[in-house]
Amino acid sequence: MSASTTAARPEPDEAAPSRPTGPRRPSPGSRLAARLSGGLVQFALVVVGLFWLMPTVGLLLSSLRAPGDIAESGWWTVFTAPAQLTLENYRGVLEDGAITGSLLSTVAITVPATVLVIVIGSLAGYAFAWLEFPGRDWWFVLVVALLAVPVQVALVPVSELFGWVGLFETTAGVVLFHVAFGLPFAVFLMRNFFAQIPKELMEAARLDGAGEVRLFTRVVLPLGGPAIASLGIFQFLWVWNDMLVALVFADSDSPPVTVALQQQVRQFGNNIDILAPGAFLSMIIPLAVFFAFQRQFVSGLMSGAVK
Repeated sequence: MSASTTAARPEPDEAAPSRPTGPRRPSPGSRLAARLSGGLVQFALVVVGLFWLMPTVGLLLSSLRAPGDIAESGWWTVFTAPAQLTLENYRGVLEDGAITGSLLSTVAITVPATVLVIVIGSLAGYAFAWLEFPGRDWWFVLVVALLAVPVQVALVPVSELFGWVGLFETTAGVVLFHVAFGLPFAVFLMRNFFAQIPKELMEAARLDGAGEVRLFTRVVLPLGGPAIASLGIFQFLWVWNDMLVALVFADSDSPPVTVALQQQVRQFGNNIDILAPGAFLSMIIPLAVFFAFQRQFVSGLMSGAVK
C-alpha cells in the first residue's frame, strides 16, 4: 500500500500595503510657497502698475492746479492741500481756439485714415486669402516687405510728390500718407485672420449661390469683427499720437493737437496751464476708443493663437 502524501496547503501571502491611487495632496510647505509666490507676483504687478500710472496721475493733477502752484511745488502736494484743485485751466483750454481747432483737425485726419485703412485692408486681405490670381503669394510677400520701410525714408520723396500734385500742407496729404503706411500691416493682419475661416463654410456659401460681394459682406466681415476692431484701434492710436508726419505735411495754420501742444513749449518756459490740460484731453479720446473696443481688441489678438 502506497503511502499517500498530503500536500501542504500554502500559507496565504501577506497582503501588500495599499497605495493611494488619487493625486498626491500638496504638503503644507508647498502650499505656503505657492501662496507666497502668487502674492509676490501680484504685489509686483501692482507696483509696476502704479509706476506706469504715475505720469498720467501727475499730468491730471498738474492740469487741475494753477500755474503759480505748479511753479512752486510738485503735483503730489495736492494730497496735503486739495484746495489747489481748480478747473480754470480746462476752461482756458476750451476757450482757446488754437487747441480746440487742433483737436478738430486731429479728428479730421484720424477718422478718414482709420476708416480707409480698415476698408482697403479688409478687401485686400480677403483677396489674398480666398481669391486666386496670378502671383498672389509674391504680391503678398511684397506687401509684407513694405512693413520694414521706415517712415523717415519716405518723408523727402513724398514731400516732393505732394508739392508737385498740390497735397503738401493739406489734410488730404496727411491722410494719404497715413493710409499708405498703415495698409501693409492692415493687409497682413486681415489676410491672416480671414485665412482661418473654415473652407467648408466658404464652399457652402458658394453652393448656396453667394457671389464674392455677398460672401464678403455676409460671411467674412461678421466673422472678422475682432480683427477689424484690433486694426481700427492700432491705426487710430498711431495716427492720433503722430507728430512727425504732422510736422512735415500738416497745414501750419490748423495743425493736429500734437503739433499744437509742441508749439506751447518755449525756449525759456512753457504754457503749463495750456499744455497740461491739453495733453490730458488729447490722451482721453484714444483711451476712450481703446476701452470701448477692448473686448474685441483682445479677441482679435488671441484669434491666431487658438483654433
